[in-house]
This record gives sequence, structure tokens and C-alpha cells, in this order.
Amino acid sequence: METPMKSFLQAARRLAAIVIATSAMMAGAAVDGNAEQLAKNLFGSQRLPAATTPKSFGFYSKGCFSGGVAIATDGPTWQAMRLSRNRRWGHPAMISLIEKLSRDATADGWPGLLLGDISQPRGGPMLTGHASHQIGLDADIWFMPMPDRRLSSRERENMSAVSLVNEKTHLVKDKLWRPEHARLLKRAASYPEVERILVNPGIKKKLCDTVRGDRSWLRKVRPFWGHDYHFHVRIGCQPGSTGCKRQQATPRSDGCDESLAWWFTEEPWRPNKNPDAPKARDLMTMASLPKECRAVLAAPEPESEMAVTIGGNGTAVAAVAAPEPPAMVDPSASMPVTANSFAPTPKIGIPMPRPRPQN
Repeated sequence: METPMKSFLQAARRLAAIVIATSAMMAGAAVDGNAEQLAKNLFGSQRLPAATTPKSFGFYSKGCFSGGVAIATDGPTWQAMRLSRNRRWGHPAMISLIEKLSRDATADGWPGLLLGDISQPRGGPMLTGHASHQIGLDADIWFMPMPDRRLSSRERENMSAVSLVNEKTHLVKDKLWRPEHARLLKRAASYPEVERILVNPGIKKKLCDTVRGDRSWLRKVRPFWGHDYHFHVRIGCQPGSTGCKRQQATPRSDGCDESLAWWFTEEPWRPNKNPDAPKARDLMTMASLPKECRAVLAAPEPESEMAVTIGGNGTAVAAVAAPEPPAMVDPSASMPVTANSFAPTPKIGIPMPRPRPQN
């Protein structure tokens, strides 16, 4: 027979179980709420830079920067693409280098630069695309020359870049390759602040096969997945950025050796065994980034975008509301989970096997 005391104890146990379960659910909800505060969402929502001293914090793939400036959407020797992404920002040294390259390349006979992504206003992980470009020291430049007219906002969103590489053979399409491409890459590599230029393995091979005379600049040109319609320019940590982590130095060799031959075997192109694994940006919280990045997020913004926009010829393309961008295919989705453009350059010799892109 059940006694009142026994009934009371059973009821108390049920109540305790409910309290414990409810507490667990609330704790789980709190954890989930915190998990939603991914760094990519926080940095991706910033429209203007941190109005403080220019400094880079952390590494190219895990960091942020302050004191950023934007390159104008239009300059005498460049035009910026994909304006709706708001990725025309960088460390002042990076923006200055892009301007210089555009002028020098034009003097070399290149019609002008079409600029791809540089960084978000305060850097950090991006909502889509790049693993690097986080500390304001990376920039993508299209292999397509600038047209002899100003592109509309719609054209800048929708115009497709042209791949120079046959995706089956991984070799350059000879009908599209011009000596001017090599001259442009050589000019970019000529600046001492440039430490690395990433290109498709097929483009690296074309340079190895055709460059005559001085080949020392080829050591800065490194093969990597993708980079068939644009090249990636990276400069080193800048003076005053004591919290910036340097990358591994490139070898002194021109890189036209067994390390390049590896790219033309089956090994680099085998399917990724774990294609659904989340990318670093989809897991990265503020706790993953340098502590200074919290201050970068909290820093005041400048009075206006124009106040921190460099160069240009007065064309107010930036003031025009950009259309909603088309659905973008994340290029990194076809790359290995660990395939990031910040990866250290393998030592000379055949690199160790790495995860593969999907077919």
C-alpha cells in the first residue's frame, strides 16, 4: 500500500527530474544562442572599418584588422567588381600597393585592373568564400583586362570572369594566354612587400615553360587549387602590427621542379573523402580569434565611407545601391577541407598527400 510519504517522495523526484531536464534545456539553448554568434556573422555585418590606427591582428586565416581604408570603386587604372560584397577594404599598405600595381601595369601595356575581393571593413572571417583575406593583406585581381568603358553596377555583379585553365588537363588554354599575363604577374612579384602570389598550377607551369632571362621572381608565384580566373596577391605583416603573425617564407628556388610536377598527377585531384565537413569559418567564434578582435569590433566607425576611401576619379558608383547579388557558388566547396590559400608553401620536393577536392 502506498503511503502519503511515499507518494510525496515520488512526486518530489518527478519534480526534481522536471527541473533538471528544464535546466538542461535552458543551458542547451544558451549554448546554442552563443554558438549562433559566429565570428563570420559579426564581422560580415560591419559596413565601415574601425577608426583606429592601422594594425593587423592574428594570421591571414584567423584574425582581423583596424584602421582599414577602401579603394574607390573606380580609378583611372582600375575598376572594382562585386560591389555588393563590400570587400574593397584593406590595410592602407595593401590599398596603396593595388594602386601602384594598377599604374605600373598600365605603363607595361595592361589595360587596367579588375579588382576582386580584398577584405571586409574590419577583416575577420567572411560569410562565403575565402578562408584567408582576414587581416587586410590579401587581394584578388582578375586575369581579365579592364574594358575601355566603365562597367555598370549590374555588370560588376553579373559579369563572369574567364578561366585560363582547362579543368580536365589542368593546363593553360593557349588561345587565351598572352605574354601580357606573365608581364602582369612579374610586375606584381617585383614589389618587395609582396611575399606570395597564388595561381592555378597550370598557370605556374606555363610560366615555368615560357619565362626566359630573370626567373627569380617565379619563387613568389605559388601553385594552388582554383586561381584560374584571378591571382591572389599577399603582402607581409606591416610595421606597427606587432600582433600580426608572419607566414612561412617561400623557398629560394623558382618552384619549377618536382613540387610542381606533383600537381599534374592524380593525387591532388582525387575526391575529398569528407566533403561535408564544416569549414573553419562556419565554426569560428570570437574566442577563436585574437583578443584584440573584440576591440576591433567595438571600435567607433569613421564619419562616412568617403572619408576613408582612397583614390578614384570622382565617379560615385559607390553611392549607387548595388542590386541583390545572384546566388553564389562557394568556390571553396570544391576544395579540400584543409585547402586554404594561407597554407604554408610545401618544401621543395613532392608534398605529402592532402585531402582532395570533390569531382
